[in-house]
Amino acid sequence: MALIVGITGGIGSGKSAVTERFEHLGITVVDADLAARVIVAPGRPALSAIAEHFGHDIIQADGTLDRAALRQRVFSDENERRWLEQLTHPLIGREILAQITAASSAYTLLSSPLLLETSQKELVDCVVVVDVPEETQLERTVTRDDNDQAQVKRIMAAQMRREDRLALADIVIDNSQSLEELDGVVQELHKEFLLRAEASAVS
Repeated sequence: MALIVGITGGIGSGKSAVTERFEHLGITVVDADLAARVIVAPGRPALSAIAEHFGHDIIQADGTLDRAALRQRVFSDENERRWLEQLTHPLIGREILAQITAASSAYTLLSSPLLLETSQKELVDCVVVVDVPEETQLERTVTRDDNDQAQVKRIMAAQMRREDRLALADIVIDNSQSLEELDGVVQELHKEFLLRAEASAVS
């Protein structure tokens, strides 16, 4: 299997800004958040299980999951969050693996907010952490998702601590810089990953 680079970071750290730049360079990005949407699509068993557990009002009129309502429920109740994770994590893992297997670029990125908290970390050869100060995470997420600060703080508290995430990183991208600086960082990393991929292909 080709080189797989894991990209993670806390909520609001700007993982998408990083992965979009790799996509523009022709690299396949497998996004765990998108995989999580696939496994709860209408008609999928996981969606039925969620509706049975949380009540059918968690399903919107068009048959899709009300993700905002579910997020509010699970991040205000630790037991509910654990129940949801036990249901969805194995399914997300299988979906991610299928997408990685189908990838055909020189190397593959796996972007996941829970990369280091789950068995997903065993899929990657290198861990890149996208990092910003916690105040920036809070500010960006409140603005982007129109969530209140208390909700965002609960989500941040449920994720791995920033210091622990940084300690597990092979590479750290400081994403509090300008987008122009980020462009340069991604370009350099792309060259490095191409070399690593080439080396792993011949070893």
